[in-house]
Amino acid sequence: MTSPSAKWEVRAELGVHYEIVESVDLLSVDNVALLGSVDRSDPSDTQLVLVDTTIDRLYGDRLRAYLEYHRVPYHLVSLPSAEEQKTIDLVLSVASAMNEAKAFRVRNPPIAIGGGVMLDIVGLAASLYRRGIPYIRVPTTLLGLVDVSVAAKTGVNFEGFRNRLGSYSPPLRTLIDRSFLATLPTRQLRNGMGEIFKMALIKDARLFGLLERYGAELIEGKFQDAAPPGGTAASGGPPLWTGANPADEVIGRAIQGMVEELQPNLWEKQLERSVDYGHSFSPLLEMRALPDLYHGEAVTLDCVFSAFLAAHRGLLRSDEVHRVVACARSLGLPVWHPLFCDADALGEALADTVRHRNGDQNLPVMAGIGSARFLNDVTPAELDAAAAAMAELAPVGAR
Repeated sequence: MTSPSAKWEVRAELGVHYEIVESVDLLSVDNVALLGSVDRSDPSDTQLVLVDTTIDRLYGDRLRAYLEYHRVPYHLVSLPSAEEQKTIDLVLSVASAMNEAKAFRVRNPPIAIGGGVMLDIVGLAASLYRRGIPYIRVPTTLLGLVDVSVAAKTGVNFEGFRNRLGSYSPPLRTLIDRSFLATLPTRQLRNGMGEIFKMALIKDARLFGLLERYGAELIEGKFQDAAPPGGTAASGGPPLWTGANPADEVIGRAIQGMVEELQPNLWEKQLERSVDYGHSFSPLLEMRALPDLYHGEAVTLDCVFSAFLAAHRGLLRSDEVHRVVACARSLGLPVWHPLFCDADALGEALADTVRHRNGDQNLPVMAGIGSARFLNDVTPAELDAAAAAMAELAPVGAR
């Protein structure tokens, strides 16, 4: 018989490797990158392809022609992609599609093509189906290219909280193709700029300078063409860029910065994360503002608010705060919203974040442009002061 004091331990490590690969014009029939990412050892297998409704409308015909040209049996499913529809019910509908396509445990992974909401939904479904199957993701928004492309996390909204249910489920491979941005609405491009803006503020002063100088032109050109020589930075000075395409450097630096920050702490065992900048107050307030705010817009508001907190602590000079606000405005991003001037709502948002960070604030703030430090003792009085400073940015009629 087993002794009552018997004890067993299981120790294991999970090795993770996934790639982020840039490929131009993925839907050209001459480009095999999309199917080359998939193990099609049996060509009769049905390929499950999941797209969001916008991608189906804009690229559905090209995608079907691509699959038919390569003689791939496929089951294509179109999914809604609004933040309000990011629910567990939609995850279950994806699992049903996996059943219908007779998805394998390893072979022939599903391909997900779309914005961040849809990629989160498919990623969570893949993590649950057969307790986890591989998948391929193709982000088609700027936010997806620079943020979702790197992250291992998936999630859906639950009971009014953003991404409250989720998993760590990195894809087998992420394929990025900047040509998808050519059909992206301007507001969605600005939305993605919110996450690039965040990385610049806490990690990359060079990237911040590029945004100041070229950001507005990159949005106008949908990241397809070179910005005009010299840009239009309010700060003046000589051009930062002497090459042919600043879009490559902006996107490349944003992705590289995310890789450097996430790779050492992919499972978030360390709860001090500089990439949480812009994500301390925004998760709760973004959900309360739906559909008024997009994610990148809410992140930008959090970045500006947190810059006022840093200035209150003497970590940022007034001219640096001015540059932060001016850069956000030049990118067409909001710098004011009534919820970010509501001290009670801000306090409630921070309290929920403290629970997420296991009882600590771990609040990343700027310590000069391009660097960060963490605070754990922010007081209600400091929230009040930052909210009052934020209110000064409101349009005259809204004050």
